[in-house]
Amino acid sequence: MAENHSIEAVEEGDDYYHVRYEDPDEFDTIRTPDWAAKAASSVLDGSEVRTGHEADGGDDDWDTQSVLVPVDGVDDEDEARSVADDIVEKINE
Repeated sequence: MAENHSIEAVEEGDDYYHVRYEDPDEFDTIRTPDWAAKAASSVLDGSEVRTGHEADGGDDDWDTQSVLVPVDGVDDEDEARSVADDIVEKINE
């Protein structure tokens, strides 16, 4: 899985901080794979990972589009960013 580790935006919702690494419009397909959910939950229970595939990318790589971090699992946006980065690092191991 190819990765860009730069956070583009963080939005706080009712249930999750949506930590975005890539613009969803850049992808043809976005999925929340089970294997990524397991890795995410091993960092913080209830977290999810959305991966995207670029149709014109010329390869079969899936990139992390965003990480959803439960609002009740962290103290603030900074901690949500840190948890999201830890999750991305874990799935790239």
